[in-house]
Amino acid sequence: MTPRTMNTDDRAPEPNPEPEPNKRHPAVIATAIALPVALMVGFIVAAVSISGTSTRAPEALGPVDAPAADSADCSALVDALPISLGDYASVDLADPAPLATRAWALDDDTSEPVVLRCGLSRPDGFDVAAPLQVINGVQWFEVSGADSGIEASTWFAVDRPVYVALTVPNGSGPTPLQDASTAISDSLAQSPLDPAPLR
Repeated sequence: MTPRTMNTDDRAPEPNPEPEPNKRHPAVIATAIALPVALMVGFIVAAVSISGTSTRAPEALGPVDAPAADSADCSALVDALPISLGDYASVDLADPAPLATRAWALDDDTSEPVVLRCGLSRPDGFDVAAPLQVINGVQWFEVSGADSGIEASTWFAVDRPVYVALTVPNGSGPTPLQDASTAISDSLAQSPLDPAPLR
C-alpha cells in the first residue's frame, strides 16, 4: 500500500485570527464624555437666561408701613409684574417677605436690587407743589436718596388706587422704571391725585 502523499491543499485551513477590538484614542473618549456635560451646562445657563430668574441668594427686605399691601389692587399688580426689568432679573425674597413686594437684581452678589412695594402710605413730600414725571402713562414722584447718603432713588406712582414705590439704584438706567410703569398701567386704573396740602 503506497502511502498517500498529502497535498498541501488538503490541509485544514488555519482559523482566521480574531479581529482586534476597536481601540479608541483617549482624546475621542474625553470628547465623548465632555460633550454631554457641556451640553447640559449650556442648557441650564440658557434656561436661567430665558426664565429671567437670577441665581443670587434671596434678598432680605425689612418691613415698611404698607396699609394696603393686602388689597386686591396690589395683588393684581404683583401678578402683572414682569420677571425682568431691563437687565435686572427677578430674585426670591428671604422669609419673612413683606406683602406685595418684589425684587429684581443683576446676577452678582454685590449690586443693590430694584425693589417694588405696593400699598404704601402717601409718601412724605408729596404735596400740591411736588414735581411729577410721567413715564408710560404713570405719574411718578421721585424721592432722591442723595440727602440721606443712599445711592438710589425711590419713585412713587401717585395716580393709582394704591401708592406703589420703586427703589432704583443709581446708574441702573431708565428701563426698570419704564417696565414697571407698563405693568402698573396695564393692571391698575388711573385715579385722581391726592397730594397733601401745602403747610
